[in-house]
Amino acid sequence: MTLGEHLRRTLALALPVMVARAGLIVLVAVDTAMTGYAGAGELAIYGLALVPQLPMILIGVGLLMGTNVLSAQAAGAGELRRCGAIWRVALMHAAAFGLILMAATYLGHPLFLMAGQAPALARGGAAVLVMLGWSLPAVLLYVATTFYLEGIGRPLPGMTVMLGANLANALLNWVFIYGHLGAPAMGAEGAALATTIVRGLMFLALGGYVLVALDARRHGIVGPIAGLTALGRRLRGIGFPLALSHGMESSAFSSLVLFAGLIGATELAAFQVALNLISVVFMCAVGIATAAGVRVGNAVGRRDRPGMWVAGWVAVGLTGATMLGFAALFAGAPEVLAGFYTDDGAVLGVAVPTVALMALILIPDGAQGVLMGCLRGAADVWAPAAIYLIAFWGVQMPLGYTLAVARGGGTPGLVIAILAGTSLAALLLAVRFHRLTRRPVALA
Repeated sequence: MTLGEHLRRTLALALPVMVARAGLIVLVAVDTAMTGYAGAGELAIYGLALVPQLPMILIGVGLLMGTNVLSAQAAGAGELRRCGAIWRVALMHAAAFGLILMAATYLGHPLFLMAGQAPALARGGAAVLVMLGWSLPAVLLYVATTFYLEGIGRPLPGMTVMLGANLANALLNWVFIYGHLGAPAMGAEGAALATTIVRGLMFLALGGYVLVALDARRHGIVGPIAGLTALGRRLRGIGFPLALSHGMESSAFSSLVLFAGLIGATELAAFQVALNLISVVFMCAVGIATAAGVRVGNAVGRRDRPGMWVAGWVAVGLTGATMLGFAALFAGAPEVLAGFYTDDGAVLGVAVPTVALMALILIPDGAQGVLMGCLRGAADVWAPAAIYLIAFWGVQMPLGYTLAVARGGGTPGLVIAILAGTSLAALLLAVRFHRLTRRPVALA
């Protein structure tokens, strides 16, 4: 294929995935923005609840990423029936992981108190966390189904469901946060209730699409699963190190939110605004990373080493160009971006310069995310986990505490720590992918 054809195929997969992945974060972004207009206190409570909630989701997503890897490799090898079996095994794992994570949300109150949060803030954040926890099985079932469809080259249904989900979430937020149509005004808890309802509807819609739109026998959606135990073992063998990687990355970022809370409630709310903005933008990188992972996985299935190399580096170049455009927006219009979330003058006073400084981290953050996707497509999962341990726990987390809390640098110190961690991760992952594409191709 020509370079243009590689670019076209990457974009055809990436654009729907960008919308679908961004939609997951936009759900949180809309919750955050609408909660912010209910008051700075409600925004701080919701932001605190997201500290453990987002790592939980990302760990669950990591555990299920083997669905995408194995489906893409099976599709590349022409084994479409095997893909349906992979999906069904993934659903079993998603339900089990979701229930375990839901139970863990009940530990929120002591966790927040141990982290040094004020009692009232810890109590409110714990209540919101439990409410969000009830949605975790549904959101992981949705993710497993999305990964399956993307692995077989059908990303559009996930995008369509996500667009509808965001419209429904905004409407339910209006009802439950502010107290309309006879509902009580629940503030941050109302936002959590709306998101919980919507996440359940998302899985029902996407799962229904699979059962209705796909030929059940041709796609392996019905019938006995050959090698069920071995398939589950392969899924977990890929998923556990990826969950570890996601857990280290997301917990490192969430720790920075806790550090912001140690500085003050205003700083916590402001940093949550800035972090939510880069999370939305990062979903563009996640879309490209998913496309890169599928295309690298397809190349692995064909045992096409040059195809792996080109698919990966085309995706990295595309991400760099995309993130450069967003960086210009962050640097040029931070007031507008922060204003979507709050009209509180004190919060805006901290959030605006923090958002502007966040422009520096978008390119390295996007690059490391896409390079992780490339390695994931080749089922190379343990080396990236070690790289994340070094970059995010060894560098980003301790540097953030030192600069922001110990030395009084505030939220700018947290941003500098993110820049250091993401830049190191991008460099090490790039070296790893370069070396991997020089070796003989091996299936997962």
